Amino acid sequence: MLFLVFISSGLFLGWSLGSNDAANIFGTAVGSKMIRFKQAALIASIFVILGAVFQGKGGAETLNSLGAVDALAGGFTVSLCAALTVLFMTKRGLPVSTSQAIVGAIMGWTYFTGNEADYRVLTKIVSTWISGPFLGMIFSAGLYLLVRKFLAKAKFHVIKLDTYIRISLIIAGAFGAYSLGANNIANVMGVFINAAPNIELNFGLFVLDGVQVLFLIGGLAIALGIYTYSEKVMKTVGNGILSLSPEAAIVVVFSQAIVLFLFSSVKLADLMISIGLPPFPMVPVSSTQVVVGSVLGIGLIKGSREIKTKMMLGIALGWITTPIAAGLLSFFLLFFIQNVFNLQITSTIHKAVTAQADIIESGNNLVQFNLILPGIFLVTAAIIVLLVFIVLRQQKLRLKTENELLMHQNQLFQAQRTLTTLEMNTVQSANDALHSKLEARRKEFIDMAFNLTEQRLFLEELNSRLDDSIEVENNPEIRSKLYGIQSLIQQKLTFSREKETFYGEVELIHKEFKMKLENAYPDLTDQEKKLATLIRLNLSNKEIATLLSISPKSVEVARYRLKKKLGLEKDDSLMQFIINL
Repeated sequence: MLFLVFISSGLFLGWSLGSNDAANIFGTAVGSKMIRFKQAALIASIFVILGAVFQGKGGAETLNSLGAVDALAGGFTVSLCAALTVLFMTKRGLPVSTSQAIVGAIMGWTYFTGNEADYRVLTKIVSTWISGPFLGMIFSAGLYLLVRKFLAKAKFHVIKLDTYIRISLIIAGAFGAYSLGANNIANVMGVFINAAPNIELNFGLFVLDGVQVLFLIGGLAIALGIYTYSEKVMKTVGNGILSLSPEAAIVVVFSQAIVLFLFSSVKLADLMISIGLPPFPMVPVSSTQVVVGSVLGIGLIKGSREIKTKMMLGIALGWITTPIAAGLLSFFLLFFIQNVFNLQITSTIHKAVTAQADIIESGNNLVQFNLILPGIFLVTAAIIVLLVFIVLRQQKLRLKTENELLMHQNQLFQAQRTLTTLEMNTVQSANDALHSKLEARRKEFIDMAFNLTEQRLFLEELNSRLDDSIEVENNPEIRSKLYGIQSLIQQKLTFSREKETFYGEVELIHKEFKMKLENAYPDLTDQEKKLATLIRLNLSNKEIATLLSISPKSVEVARYRLKKKLGLEKDDSLMQFIINL
């Protein structure tokens, strides 16, 4: 339990590394909006743990040889100081180097304790602060030219190109995460190697020793940092130095992955030695510096004007102040830990430390755990959980698709309903307008019929008075003139021209009614058809009599006969029947 308390600062440093350095893996991809942050964080977390566990020893051994922190309290303080420095720089939005922070903190420990530092190793590490970004710049410039030339010749469709770029970013990011875990786990757990548990976990396909278990715990801390606090630095790396296209994002991620892999692969170093070439040193390299160098390489190809020099100066200042700040903080905090809490920050018995290392190497007192069956169980359970997750996700996606389809259909239905309502309103408005027009025309017909009736009554009254005048008049000449006037009045009483005009207008408006009437009752006479039309206009018997040139009494007889022909009963309304027809 005490061991876990002391390595908590290393876990804190791992969280800080995940918040800062690990974000560089997908910072350009997320910054160019080709990959979502959650997707990038999941891929980075898985592969950074794999790299830390299976290829993290090379850089850790080199860092441990810089200044072998031989006490847990000392390792706790060194890691804590490095983590606090990284956290402070991260809050300022600067992509600080975790490697520089841990190196500065270790040097602070060596100066405070009086232990000797291996300056040859220090020189090797510091040289990578220059060679790492320089190699990243060279790789990114060359790869960017190749990618740009390839895309110009391939001429992919924009949709296919987008898919290829996303897949390439995921592959390059996974490789970069693996290389980051392999190279930078030394920064997180390198100072605790001497206190690693003397155990061995056998999973059948692979075996993990105590150092790898330590690296596994550190890798989990890095993954936690990626998920909780890395988005801010992603924005700085992805867009703060140089605005990157998706193609350039692939090049940057892949370039920094290659550089980190070169400085962490023991097998590659052995291969280079076997063919007579100088190997790359197994040194923890700052992924931030490599990414910045890679971005600058692309910036030089695209044009130096696109590089944001103000941001570059801020990053450079962070690189200079990080190891100094970490070293000073480590020096003063070690004094506090030693004198206030009375904790041993270094071992004075170096032989005991050497003996302990020899015991770990020889395998004496080694505690072995056979985890083959539990491992199979866990893998099987993981596969089942994954399959269940996939099935549930597919169902969720299917339900989401169905809901979207239903929503689309509902929107379409609502649109059609609205359109139908608008059409109905339009038709209703047209009908109302037509009804108003017909009503206006009907009133005109009534007025015309009323005027004709009034004129007829006036002329009949005038004709009656002329008859009275003729009877009492003895002058033959005057009687002759009165007869002439009476003849003209008789001719006018026919109203033939007015009737023709009236019936023409009525038949034009009620053409459909007349056709229905003829089809339903073909035996009706023309006079009866005219009577039905006049009844439909709601004219009085007196007005109908004027238009038909018959007496009002004859109109009543004609209405009775029409009612019989239409098959109506005595109590049925003739006018209502004609209107409904």
